[in-house]
Amino acid sequence: MSDILYDKNDKNSDAVKTDAITTPEQDFLSNPAIQKNAPLLKELGIIPYIDSLNAKIQDYQDLFSHVLSIFHHTMLDDILETAVFHITNRVNPTAIIFLWKSFQNKDEITIKGYKQYKMVNTDLQIESIAPFELFFQQYPKSMIPYADLVSQMNCAAPAVELQSVEPELIIPILSPSSLYGLILVSGKREGEKFTDMELVFIRHFMYFVSLAIQNHLNYDHSLRDVKTGLYNYGFFMTRLTEELARMRRNEYVSSVIVIDVDFFKKFNDTYGHVAGDRMLEYIATLIRQGVRLEDVPSRFGGEDFTVLLPDTNAEEAWGVAERLRKAIARLSVPWEIPLSNVTISSGIFTFDNSTDSTTEIVNKADKALYKSKERGRNCTTIWAPDIFT
Repeated sequence: MSDILYDKNDKNSDAVKTDAITTPEQDFLSNPAIQKNAPLLKELGIIPYIDSLNAKIQDYQDLFSHVLSIFHHTMLDDILETAVFHITNRVNPTAIIFLWKSFQNKDEITIKGYKQYKMVNTDLQIESIAPFELFFQQYPKSMIPYADLVSQMNCAAPAVELQSVEPELIIPILSPSSLYGLILVSGKREGEKFTDMELVFIRHFMYFVSLAIQNHLNYDHSLRDVKTGLYNYGFFMTRLTEELARMRRNEYVSSVIVIDVDFFKKFNDTYGHVAGDRMLEYIATLIRQGVRLEDVPSRFGGEDFTVLLPDTNAEEAWGVAERLRKAIARLSVPWEIPLSNVTISSGIFTFDNSTDSTTEIVNKADKALYKSKERGRNCTTIWAPDIFT
């Protein structure tokens, strides 16, 4: 161990130079009286008890280290993979399954399963975690055996749906107000039962994993439009600002698409605003599914949507916009009465490192959109300097 640093010329220094710093345990065990009576202490169980305390201390040090590694990550996939790594190293379960609500106020579920450190497809078919919410609100347990969940839920059918992945332990991702998701831990690969110490580790560690996931989802929800699940205006403008700054350092082009639902006021007047909201939700789903993971689809306000397409030229952006336009024109939305189809108009602006500002980008894409409306709607226009000539 490093020497204690001190100033030998400082007469007021109380520091003493030493080659080693001993622990209280080492001091205790090196005491001549203790060494003389070691056999008796072993017989009385004192030394084994000290060993067991040391083992527990090491367990908590490991737990603390693992928890820190979880909270060092900001991306959800990194959080999940780090959690899987530590749990698999420690208890070697057959599988770990994470499932959570993808969007606030929606039932849509995301499921990610892992076996032996690797992400795998699962046979789990579950459309909503709502049936579990009441149970965990009434019994906010940090971990529950799967068998107990099945026996204690008023309606066991939803819990039985989890059986396909053979879970042994269920950890809720639970806030004071709602259930975000569930973590399912299958039994050990060797077929053995988890030991008491392993169960303690899983319960404590997964509690912090669930907090990390919850924090990430809370942050993600704050960036999204509650009604459609797309990113909100503020996040879109933040990402657009970042993309423009990145282009100052690199030579490439990116594009923005601005989308407006044609005659949407007339649609609302005919079918009502609730039906209009449902239509917007379905349109948003098509937009989200029709772009890449690195793209930024957002609800700009009302019936207006935007999509930021990094590293995408005008021709490629036009292809995306046209694909979305055709898909939305074919969209059929279930409702109490048949709803008429809607169409969209789109405007595109492609920008590079010579573009002045985000305001210029949005304004020019918006001008291209209005040109689409002048052309009769249900079409796409790429901005050009002579667009209104």
